[in-house]
Parts: sequence; structure tokens; C-alpha cells
Amino acid sequence: LRLKKLKEKILYKIFSSSRVMYTKALSQSDFIEWLMKLEQQLIERLQTLIPTHLEVLNESAGHGGYFPGKESHFKVIVVSEEFQGLRLVQRHQKIYAVAAELMSPGKIHALAIHAYVASEWHGQAPASPECAHAPKS
Repeated sequence: LRLKKLKEKILYKIFSSSRVMYTKALSQSDFIEWLMKLEQQLIERLQTLIPTHLEVLNESAGHGGYFPGKESHFKVIVVSEEFQGLRLVQRHQKIYAVAAELMSPGKIHALAIHAYVASEWHGQAPASPECAHAPKS
């Protein structure tokens, strides 16, 4: 019975964004994607750039409003020949293009991008700055 309801798109997703509750009917594929962690979804999308090196770091814990399991702030390091000949802004645009569906309310709030071709990659990306609204220890 549950599978039938799923296929009929009557499952609902409820999430909070800006203190407003939204309800959205989900298809079966959308529901499976919703269950998959944002981090994994981001990794899968970035794999389309055929990276020789890929790091996806969930930095949500260092930002205000954090709670265990929250996925809102990510840092990505992508080394790919897909960036050859592209200016920095064009590299960022490519990454935003593949991650577009994840950059919406209730999903990814901030994405720090470090995009390189192999000849530029020296094994380490710059450290992320401290957030002014980070939880105080």
C-alpha cells in the first residue's frame, strides 16, 4: 500500500525555511533523492565534471543555527581538466550549473568553491574563514 501511494506521488516532504513551513508532493525519484544526504547528492553531481581530485566538506557545524545532521554549508575542491582555459568565474559557473537543483531554500545555503586544473593543484586549498555567527564553545 505504501509503495502504491509513493508511486501515486502522494508522499509529502515538510521542511522549514525562514520559519515558514512548506509542503511539497514528491515523485518516487524525488523522494529517494530527498532521502539521500545533500553531501552525497553534491558529490554525484560534481562527478559529472570528471574530477581527478574531489573533496566535499560539510562545514555546517561552524555556522550559526547548526544542529546535528544539518547540511547547509559546503566547501568543494574540484580538480578537473574540464576547467582548462576557463577563468575563475567560468569555473564557478560550471560548478553552480551542476549543483543548481541543490542551491535552493531548505538545501545548500553556502558553497565555497576551489576549482583547479591539475597543473594548478598543489594538494591543499585555502582554509575556510571563521563564521561570525558560529556556535561559541
